[in-house]
Amino acid sequence: MPQVSITSSSPLCLGSASPRRKDLLNGLGLPIRVVVGDVDEEPVRGESPLDYLNRVVTDKLSAIACRAETFPECAALLVADTIVRTEDRIIGKPRDVEGALELLQLLSGREHIVHTRYAIASRCDFYRPLASRTVTSKVYLRKSPVEILRRYASTGEGLDKAGAYAVQGIGAFLVERIEGSYSNVVGLPVCEVVSDLLGNELLRDFP
Repeated sequence: MPQVSITSSSPLCLGSASPRRKDLLNGLGLPIRVVVGDVDEEPVRGESPLDYLNRVVTDKLSAIACRAETFPECAALLVADTIVRTEDRIIGKPRDVEGALELLQLLSGREHIVHTRYAIASRCDFYRPLASRTVTSKVYLRKSPVEILRRYASTGEGLDKAGAYAVQGIGAFLVERIEGSYSNVVGLPVCEVVSDLLGNELLRDFP
């Protein structure tokens, strides 16, 4: 099967339910179709954060690729996963407002790491990635009083986000500095993704 470039008639399949990733790609003007697959995202005992990330992204690619008959028009497939970590601990999504407050207190006044791994495959073989990489950003949250963190947690903004805050939302007031890709912290390193799409001739005449 010949490789096809991403166009309005052959969009990019985004294998993710994340509205942030969808918004980032829409902001680039890329035509996308969202297809979601189920994978086990529970860390395995003794698994390092980066090993976990690699496993989940590999599983996501396979889970979406096996449904290729539902998106035959798509030129390429993109899957991704993002984690927040401190040292070797993966910081997940909070279970409720109190859980969000606990995570915010843990991260307040210190640096944490955000990793996003993604994989891109073409219509020629959705199971075999043409490009995959892990992008890392360092984020420092300013030290904040517990009452301010509690009020922010109570907005509910961070309940569906690893680390319990949204850098692109109200939570921006907590972020003192970022070293590395901002969009990576949102959920997808746009610069690297577009570079890989261009490098593998999946995007032409862009932007």
